[in-house]
Amino acid sequence: MNMSAALPLAALASSLLPGMVIFMLPEARSRTRTALNLASALTKLVLVVVMLFGVHAGHAYGFRHEVLPGVELAFEMDALALLFVTLSSGLWLLTTLYAIGYLEQSPHRNRFFGFFSLCVTATIGISMAANLFTFFVFYELLTLATYPLVAHRGTPQARRGAAIYLGYTLVGGALVLTGIIWLRSIAGPVEFTAGGALAAAGAEHQTGLRIAFALLVAGVGVKAALVPLHGWLPRAMVAPAPVSALLHAVAVVKAGAFGIVRIVFEVFGIEHAQALGVLGPLAVIAATTVIWGSLRALTQDELKRRLAFSTVSQVSYIALGVAIVGPQATIGGLVHLVHQGIMKITLFFCAGNYAETLGVHRVSEMNGIARRMPLTSVAFTLGALGMIGAPWTAGAVSKQWLTAGAEAAAMGWVTWVLTASSLLNAAYFLPIVYRAWCRRAPAAWPHEHIARQRWRETRWLLLLPPLVTAAATLGAGVLADAPMSPLTWVQLIAAREYGGAGP
Repeated sequence: MNMSAALPLAALASSLLPGMVIFMLPEARSRTRTALNLASALTKLVLVVVMLFGVHAGHAYGFRHEVLPGVELAFEMDALALLFVTLSSGLWLLTTLYAIGYLEQSPHRNRFFGFFSLCVTATIGISMAANLFTFFVFYELLTLATYPLVAHRGTPQARRGAAIYLGYTLVGGALVLTGIIWLRSIAGPVEFTAGGALAAAGAEHQTGLRIAFALLVAGVGVKAALVPLHGWLPRAMVAPAPVSALLHAVAVVKAGAFGIVRIVFEVFGIEHAQALGVLGPLAVIAATTVIWGSLRALTQDELKRRLAFSTVSQVSYIALGVAIVGPQATIGGLVHLVHQGIMKITLFFCAGNYAETLGVHRVSEMNGIARRMPLTSVAFTLGALGMIGAPWTAGAVSKQWLTAGAEAAAMGWVTWVLTASSLLNAAYFLPIVYRAWCRRAPAAWPHEHIARQRWRETRWLLLLPPLVTAAATLGAGVLADAPMSPLTWVQLIAAREYGGAGP
């Protein structure tokens, strides 16, 4: 086996094999478990960086194996795959550090970190999938690996939240499978192909292709939390903070959004999808989700539920960018895949810190919290400003390109949707920031878990990850045009789809 085939398999194995070992460890072997977690996360990140520079230099990485006649398990590490793989690998390392600190004294850590590793393995498999069959296999593995993480606490609320999550996502998987079978009956096995594998399909199949598109997008739209398929996401917030971060920024929701990108660009092709008339309805659904999620976030006092409805809104920017035909909107949507990840994981890390350190779970309990936890609150503020689209943040870059794309496509109504979304973002984030920094702190917090010892604010394993991702939120905005930044990498992808891209 040559290196071009070995590296994608090694990227999968770097989390799969340690995860299997962690399941078999005695619960008391915390140092061994920690070493395995960190070594696997670092190994994966190194492998991804090697392939990142290789693909940039023109090298190809891929692996294929026929599992049944005419059915291949196929991986390809192209520029689009690397966008998602790099995000997942980098944030997995930080989430691993955070989870080690967060679950320090918790039971069932082997079970947690074993499924945690399987979850990331599935995400990497989804990223690298070169055909619909491989995508489906890892898409369903992600569902099964994430369910125990949502149910981890074992409370009635956790079990109910996990059951709702499983019910939604299994139905989504059934829709994806039906769409794959439908397409296979029309066009045979479907490979992900630049410009669209179905771009040359005959006019006699148009109705069937529209049905297949609806089935596939509805199926992945469950994980992407498109309205009205979003109901599982707020209920899954009963999970521990590292799982919430994983769901929103690294794995599940992003896998759904990434699936929409693959389906539009590499299954149907942007021009063919436009000719079929399926992108207009997708844009309307995405815009509805953007506004609806923000409106629901306004009414939530529980911090994690407010962040969950914010995710419902923000992830649909990706689908909206894909549905607007043109390179600028594509750039805005795809770069938001990365930008939303680093901003939202910052906010969930901070929410976990507030809850773990002070027992604060609600917005109404956050008066003066920045005086007790200033570094966490700085990180939260940067993440919130990024979500609003404040200048020099990652969110501003995404919204600038999406707005430019809407104007270039003569879809002025999308500009109004983006403006309304930014105002709503400000309406549900700025009051939190004001409470944290400007209100008087209470005489006592609900439950101060950690004594003020060496690290006055909280444990360093809980503090370091949000500081890094908050800095990335600022860096992705200030250094947006730097070589190998998310924006410049996405411009390469857009150039492949459209033959050139620019403001």
